[in-house]
Amino acid sequence: VRTTAINPTGEWIAFGCPSTRQLLVWEWRSETYVLKQRGHAGGMKCMSYSPDGVIIATGGEDGKLKIWNANTGFCHATMDAHNAAAVTAVTFANSSVVLTSSLDGTVKAHDLHRYRTFRTYTTPNPAQFISLAVDPAGEVIAAGTADPFHIYIYSLQSGKLLDVMTGHAGPVCDLSFHPVRGTLASASWDGTAKVWDLYKREVATEEFGHSADVVCCSFRPDGDELCTGTIGGILSFWNVEDGSLRCEIDGQRDITGGRKNNDRMTANNNAASRYFTSVCYSADGNCVIAGGNSKYICIYEISQQMLLKKFQISFNRSLDGVLDELNSKNLADGGPIDEMEYSGDEADNNHLPGAKRRDDGSRKSRVEVLTMQVAFSSTGREWATVSNEGLHVYSLDDDMIFDPILLTEAVTPGAVQSNLRSGQYGTALVMSLHLNEFALIRQVIEDTPYGSIPHVVRSVGPEHLERLLQCVSKCMADSPHVEFYVQWCLELLQTHGMHMEKHRGSFMRAFRAMHKSVQTRHDELKSVSDNNRYTLDFMEDQTKLLLSAD
Repeated sequence: VRTTAINPTGEWIAFGCPSTRQLLVWEWRSETYVLKQRGHAGGMKCMSYSPDGVIIATGGEDGKLKIWNANTGFCHATMDAHNAAAVTAVTFANSSVVLTSSLDGTVKAHDLHRYRTFRTYTTPNPAQFISLAVDPAGEVIAAGTADPFHIYIYSLQSGKLLDVMTGHAGPVCDLSFHPVRGTLASASWDGTAKVWDLYKREVATEEFGHSADVVCCSFRPDGDELCTGTIGGILSFWNVEDGSLRCEIDGQRDITGGRKNNDRMTANNNAASRYFTSVCYSADGNCVIAGGNSKYICIYEISQQMLLKKFQISFNRSLDGVLDELNSKNLADGGPIDEMEYSGDEADNNHLPGAKRRDDGSRKSRVEVLTMQVAFSSTGREWATVSNEGLHVYSLDDDMIFDPILLTEAVTPGAVQSNLRSGQYGTALVMSLHLNEFALIRQVIEDTPYGSIPHVVRSVGPEHLERLLQCVSKCMADSPHVEFYVQWCLELLQTHGMHMEKHRGSFMRAFRAMHKSVQTRHDELKSVSDNNRYTLDFMEDQTKLLLSAD
């Protein structure tokens, strides 16, 4: 335990344990855990978004698979995916099945409903898996190995080995399935990226040559373009149809930065070891995000080949490569030195009795700052990356709730009526929601003009949405103003639909109430309309009979 904290009331005690990556909040009165969160021992290696973007699965050096909530950041499930070696890749077959590969030579499928492993895939001969991909239908699994340089194709349902793709002369470090067709792209250290057709054996494999080792690849969401990254820091964009090179982005200068303790050159001149190891397209396919052996993550606009934004993932100075300039007192003519290596007294370094060498046997090194994988969410509103410090999630949506009108002495029914008379319907609605009086909320809703409904809905914050949905549903159940309340429902869904979809678990009760009210009124109107139609048809027929009799 390295750090502790006590809350102001003295009821909770928090403990931080860096060695076990654990955070504990303990209530000493009841002797129970208030919060218990634990990360991967040894760090994370890979991550993947679920198809709906709600959860994130991560694999670590400890061989475990963890499931995180993308909204709250809490881990709610941990599974022992691989006991013998680290998890090298993780991906989702569908919203309830997640796949992991490991250096122990197995690929495993895990059920997120029962939180157990239900299938294990192995190779005929021992091999170490370092890459993994699943087709869009979630039925075919592809796994690449470090040695031999093969790609193994499995059936998710039966668990059988369907095919073994050979042709690479180096480790297959990344795989990506075409979003529409049954083709697979592979990146290898042999300097090539290949596109395989898994269903047509007579079709020749298409090969894209590079001047350096290829370490990552990714298809555009529409499948018309393939992006590859090399150890030279270059992102290449290929036309999948004819195999031509569309453009290249040299990102080596963009991710250059940070000087390690053993670097002999400054950060600006040391770009040799900086390159992208993971690349991913945005949801619209216009941008690409890339990260790798650097403290920076870059987002590029492809058509203009322009750097849109650059993120620094860590400012932790205990990591190697965060600082651009080292302390000059640790620099000598031969390069950086460790100030603790030479203490002036030679006998101080001989810690072991009888030792004649100055080496005390210690093997300490600082962790280098870098990113292992980047990925965009399917919603296109956020992206995440895995670094030595853990999982980082960046979002365009501000989920921090700021409520400018608190429940103070000024928030009274009289103030609500005053705002209604002055035409400030949005403020009046928020105040009535704070007071939580149904009659007052109903009055504000029904006094709001039909044309002002969109503007009033936009003024409602996320903290009041669930309560407002419940009130609208309750008011609609016995109100004659059907069109008026349907417009309220429509504007609420159109304005706050993305937020409610992202947090649909907390809005499910309100959704059901709204659906019940709308469905009930629909059935009532349908019955009345049918009766009116039958009456009109009868009157029309009687009129025709009278006219024909005349």
